[in-house]
Amino acid sequence: MHVLVTGGAGFIGANFVLRTLQTRPDVTLTVLDKLTYAANPATLAAVGDKVTLVEGDVADADIVDSLVATADLVVHFAAESHNDNSLNDPSPFVQTNLVGTFTLLEAVRRHGVRYHHISTDEVYGDLELDDPARFTEQTPYNPSSPYSSTKAGSDLLVRAWVRSFGVAATISNCSNNYGPYQHIEKFIPRQITNVLSGQRPKLYGDGRNVRDWIHVDDHNDAVWTIIDRGALGETYLIGADGEVDNRTVIETILDLLGRPSDAFDFVTDRPGHDRRYAIDSTRLRDELGWRPNYLDFRSGLAATIDWYRDNESWWESAKSGVEDRYAANEKVIG
Repeated sequence: MHVLVTGGAGFIGANFVLRTLQTRPDVTLTVLDKLTYAANPATLAAVGDKVTLVEGDVADADIVDSLVATADLVVHFAAESHNDNSLNDPSPFVQTNLVGTFTLLEAVRRHGVRYHHISTDEVYGDLELDDPARFTEQTPYNPSSPYSSTKAGSDLLVRAWVRSFGVAATISNCSNNYGPYQHIEKFIPRQITNVLSGQRPKLYGDGRNVRDWIHVDDHNDAVWTIIDRGALGETYLIGADGEVDNRTVIETILDLLGRPSDAFDFVTDRPGHDRRYAIDSTRLRDELGWRPNYLDFRSGLAATIDWYRDNESWWESAKSGVEDRYAANEKVIG
């Protein structure tokens, strides 16, 4: 099988490439990545002889068509994905998440190639903190930000191309990922690298916002399960029952690094900040037999901390720029 992985030099996509090479030696991989700030070719350096890396944009129809024409499967990770950035400038999110997905769909339609679309639980909006409900495949879309709205739009494009043109596609909507190789602008690696570099972690608002965390390897194993056994045209939700509020995440990071649990700052909240995400992955588990391996969030977080401690060279050069960008919008409030 020849697999084209878009966004394969970014966090989840690169981990998908590494995981695939570990578990499926019969698969050959081509990565298409624009190599923006959020991608890091160094992540794939150790497997460079096993992966073809093409620098290019998923919205570039010529590049996309030539790569899709030789593929048996396209797994589409490429996306602009940082909410703060989408609030500052939505335009790249429209271009990559909507136009890029359209370009891929047209290419797989022309060449009759199987397609899997990676999406997010953020398309469903948020839940109240005291609401016992969780997102399911039937939850109506209610996106809150330019990021989540463009991802919702990309999902709907896939559904339309399945129904109108018979494209052989599946969709997965996953909860928040954590693990190695995640860009340090994201919540967990930002707080880890703050502590490792002698800075205080930063917590939006009151810190009660809840996210449903899943280790990136569990996510990518679920993606392969859907590719192998999922029904074409269907959507599957991926989650590991990992609901934790942001304050607890920071306090756990501080504890694991031997710091006082209150050694962080509250900062002004992000506009439109969703309160709670929660995934019900019953369909994926019951119909396809998938189960997560990382059941203890604290131990998974400890392993992630160890990775960032041991790989400072991977993230150190970006740290000051990330903090400078945040400083322009954050004000300590407590």
